[in-house]
Amino acid sequence: MVNQFSRTELLIGKDGLEKLSNSRVAVFGIGGVGGYVVEALARSGVGAIDLIDNDKVALTNLNRQIIATHKTIGQNKVDAAEERILDINPNVKVRKYNLFFTPETAEMIDFLQYDYVVDAIDTVVGKLEIIERCKKANIPVISSMGAGNKMHPELFEISDISKTSVCPLAKVIRQELKKRRINKVKVVYSKELPIKPKSKTDEISAKKFIPGSNAFVPSAVGLIIAGEVVRDLISQN
Repeated sequence: MVNQFSRTELLIGKDGLEKLSNSRVAVFGIGGVGGYVVEALARSGVGAIDLIDNDKVALTNLNRQIIATHKTIGQNKVDAAEERILDINPNVKVRKYNLFFTPETAEMIDFLQYDYVVDAIDTVVGKLEIIERCKKANIPVISSMGAGNKMHPELFEISDISKTSVCPLAKVIRQELKKRRINKVKVVYSKELPIKPKSKTDEISAKKFIPGSNAFVPSAVGLIIAGEVVRDLISQN
């Protein structure tokens, strides 16, 4: 019987689709990277998706975030993402946390309910907290390293954090995890050297650091992550 996942079934079979349908995945950060993760998970047949982000869609998101349109500007990102997910697959169970994830707010999330966790947030303390809690709960996690100020999506790769190099964010995370005696953390990163911004904008002037970005790097990173999540979920016993 033909359905919206018929083409996917040709690749992963009915058992694979059933595993995805019975899986709950949390995506922390629904921005340039996380938005594409959510998109691909919904289109792949993941049955339950939790969205964690406290930001609103802004004008400057239009250049790279799949949930950002002129219609969604001003909406909470979790609301815009939920609407898009349910338009793709009305059967997905969506939970929203309009929440800035930090060690102080971490208790609001029950990590034990997840089959997989995606870290697509920007802050170092938030990333470390997500990884620590996933490790304690024995939940698979994949973390996005620096995608800003880069122009070559083809250079991104999946690796263990211990094997990363060049990427400044990966270096910080690697060092901090070593202090915590945490190893074997799956990440997506690039050895491309970050580009220095060529000009300033009003947004950059208003904040200490705003990375440059584009339509094709964050999206590529998000799709790489989603692919890894789907493959891992269907291979789980």
